[in-house]
Amino acid sequence: MAELEGRPALATTTTVFDQGKLPFISKKVETSNGDDSTSSPPPKPLLIVTPTTSGQYPVILFLHGFYLRTCFYSQLLEHISSHGYIVVAPQLYLYIPSSGLEEIESAAKVTDWLSSGLQPQLPENVEANLQKLSLAGHSRGGKAAFALALGYAKTSLIFSVLLSIDPVAGCTKCCRTQPHILTYVPRSFNLSIPVTVIGTGLGPEQKNCLSPPCAPEGLNHDEFFNECKPPCAHFVAKDYGHMDMLNDDPSGIVGELSGCLCVNGKGPRDPMRRSVGGIAVAFLKAYLEGESGDFVAILADPSLAPAKLEPVEFIEE
Repeated sequence: MAELEGRPALATTTTVFDQGKLPFISKKVETSNGDDSTSSPPPKPLLIVTPTTSGQYPVILFLHGFYLRTCFYSQLLEHISSHGYIVVAPQLYLYIPSSGLEEIESAAKVTDWLSSGLQPQLPENVEANLQKLSLAGHSRGGKAAFALALGYAKTSLIFSVLLSIDPVAGCTKCCRTQPHILTYVPRSFNLSIPVTVIGTGLGPEQKNCLSPPCAPEGLNHDEFFNECKPPCAHFVAKDYGHMDMLNDDPSGIVGELSGCLCVNGKGPRDPMRRSVGGIAVAFLKAYLEGESGDFVAILADPSLAPAKLEPVEFIEE
């Protein structure tokens, strides 16, 4: 839907911030078939989270943040999937981060794989609806999602909406990741799809004198939203940091480092994860399903979210 026409009466509560009613499964898909010759292996290892109830569901391509693992997002992705979405999260690199352009090309190859490779990976009687394909990402992956939507790599499929979670374009303006997509001109992104940007209030803060902020001013969610054309929305979780939508205890050395390099919120992460998941579901329902009630309610009353959202902005066409 191009705009939120005929806004309904506001809800006093909304269930998008709670786990949905649909059962789901998570599975890893490697780049080799092994003994299974019936399906085409993906170009990158995948984490797929899908409902198991019979039906047709929209698909979300989710791009991870810098040096992070897809499994670190499992609780967030499960929250979204339980509301009726198939989430495909490729592991774009592991120990040696690819260049920004290589990262986007890899994401494009995974996108192209979806047409032939995704359906055999899903439970029986679960169908992927690639006519309703969403693009999402966090941190550097949030920036890569913008770049892919802007056409820096070509795909055979068309994205319907874009969701970017605390996107970051580099450490400083002098040290930006390629490609340099920020123009610092308001409404300059050449996008024709609805966009929601979720930011963090603590992302621009510096953890210590040895490390830069994880989401520095001028390279973070504020500027990305500023360059979006309507319809676009902007939600900022004021009291949470750049990594607070991850699982509570991400595994391994990389998981431990993810909790040390950025300023984090003082409370538990669950309210942040549920807020991000709920906003994502409400946004997707509004623009993929034409069910705008939850999205309109959150825009009108951000206190519905478990985390404090401030500011909240929305620009209609």
